[in-house]
Amino acid sequence: MKMNHVGLMVGDMDKAVEFYTKALGLKVVMGNTKVQEERETAIGRMCVAVFGEGFKGFNIAHLVTTDGIGVEMFEMKDRQERHEVDFTRIGIFHFCLQTDDFEGAIARTVQYGGKARMDITRYHPEDDNNLTQMVYLEDPFGNLFELYSHTYEETYSTDYE
Repeated sequence: MKMNHVGLMVGDMDKAVEFYTKALGLKVVMGNTKVQEERETAIGRMCVAVFGEGFKGFNIAHLVTTDGIGVEMFEMKDRQERHEVDFTRIGIFHFCLQTDDFEGAIARTVQYGGKARMDITRYHPEDDNNLTQMVYLEDPFGNLFELYSHTYEETYSTDYE
């Protein structure tokens, strides 16, 4: 099994595309596109199945990371304002990107309307040989994401107690 993409709800598609391309360096695969409720196409039937009858349409855009993982963004016509993070909700909590430029990514995140939720932290500060770092950030719409300095395997490959 391979990771293909993650889907995010955003409040303003143009702002979201600007944020994810300029702050985090993702590439646009398909720009801001309007989707209307219809049943003539496979995409239309899929949208009705997922969002239900009368979903009133949405904007969608597809971006991709440098390693080919997709970020699919949805801006619903009947959207709510920025939400607070509900840590009691079951479901996707965050997604994680890998970078060598923590300070730059954090600065661009803030510049384009997001925020840092914590300082950069060494994941295993007790181990001088393990220099993995991480930080949690938030996009302008309240979606949490994390930055890692190393791969997932490198970060967790040693058994720590």
